[in-house]
Amino acid sequence: MSYPEILHHGAINGVTGSCHELRLDADRGILIDCGLFQGAEVSHGGASLQEMQIEFPVSHIKALVITHVHLDHVGRLPYLIAAGFQGPIYCSQPSALLLPEVLEDAVRIGFTRNGEVVEKFIGLIRRLIRPIPYGEWHDLAESGLEGTRLRLHRAGHILGSVYVEFDCPVVSGPTPIRQPARKERIIFSGDLGAPHSPLLPAPKAPFGCDRLVIESTYGDQLHEDRRLRKQRLQAVLERALADNGTVLIPAFSIGRTQELLYELEEIIHRNLNEEVAPNLRWKELAIIVDSPLAARFTQIYRELKPFWDAEARRKVRQGRHPLSFEQLITVNDHADHMRLVQHLASSTRPAVVLAASGMCAGGRVVNYLKAMLGEPKHDILFVGYQAAGTPGRDILKYGPRKGYVELDGERYDIRAQVHKIGGYSAHADQKDLLNFVKRMRKKPREIRIVHGDEDAKRVLQQKFRELVPEAQVLIPHGS
Repeated sequence: MSYPEILHHGAINGVTGSCHELRLDADRGILIDCGLFQGAEVSHGGASLQEMQIEFPVSHIKALVITHVHLDHVGRLPYLIAAGFQGPIYCSQPSALLLPEVLEDAVRIGFTRNGEVVEKFIGLIRRLIRPIPYGEWHDLAESGLEGTRLRLHRAGHILGSVYVEFDCPVVSGPTPIRQPARKERIIFSGDLGAPHSPLLPAPKAPFGCDRLVIESTYGDQLHEDRRLRKQRLQAVLERALADNGTVLIPAFSIGRTQELLYELEEIIHRNLNEEVAPNLRWKELAIIVDSPLAARFTQIYRELKPFWDAEARRKVRQGRHPLSFEQLITVNDHADHMRLVQHLASSTRPAVVLAASGMCAGGRVVNYLKAMLGEPKHDILFVGYQAAGTPGRDILKYGPRKGYVELDGERYDIRAQVHKIGGYSAHADQKDLLNFVKRMRKKPREIRIVHGDEDAKRVLQQKFRELVPEAQVLIPHGS
């Protein structure tokens, strides 16, 4: 048996449940992410206890590395702890602040509302977290992983997201060799972001590697450019101003919400400050974040300004407030949320509402959909990936045909306008994924394609084979 070996415990039959293992020898391994399965990748009616439990051995897992804090990458961490994992959790400095908040909310929803139990669990997570600066090699000897080191690079997906570079010994047989003659460079991409995303520096390709595990969410698609997507967003907002409707944007609480706020502030600022004819109607447009979790993460994003990109920091120096502007309203209390749903459903004031979940599979966005889908003056705007089996995918598919969607077991006719702006995806598109490898000076000899629908993976596989003919390009289907 030759090591290191790469095993896959998730994100091989779709885009969720990311969980990969770097096995260094028979007795030692590192886990990269431990995410929830979502959408069609879980049983009808939601993930079962069996689907969320850890069904692979963990006694040899010495450390966990988190690429970013979305639930499809960290949501099974409570089950990993329950299975006996007590090792260090390596992540970026921003993720170290975000991760406890994400898990606290997830535990309260999926496990228990017992405050003492939740507090004890989050306290354990905080003790296990080991923040690592970007771009610096970190020796893992402290975790019993002598001879192995890791380095985190900005991935541009959400604040704190990284791709992970490992330098590890090549060994043969079950017994580790303490002074190996050769090392191997292995990279796990996590979720790579698109260039020119608001707030985030674009990911830069590494020098190179021997083996690469790369996502493929948009492996068969190209995004709109940033200028066009902003124009299309403004066009949808202008429709709301014209017919006094609500633009409902299903958005995940971390990353997408903050990027949209940044772009909304830019559009409003520009229209209110036109030198020739400023449009004061834009002052009437309320921007509502209806999510306590999103509000908390937006506050953390504000605290993490040093990690913003140069453009965003320049706006702050100019006195702008991209994430806390005048027309921004946040809703925390559930009773206030329900009153707002009813008010906006029949209101004559234009508004934009950002609410989770991003795929309409739960959360407060469902109440808005129930109240607004049947009214043509409202607009549903999708700006992110909609996994197969989610209500978001069904609304995108059947909305333009004036079909229906099932929410909580009931049918709702879709008469609202349905839009999709692909340029706001937090994921790299096909061109970006290819450039990630193309710009490596040392091309990988093995590429493993994960985290994508089957068509996207197959298309990307062929593209990689053309780009790097000497590489073995694999689509894993199990560990």
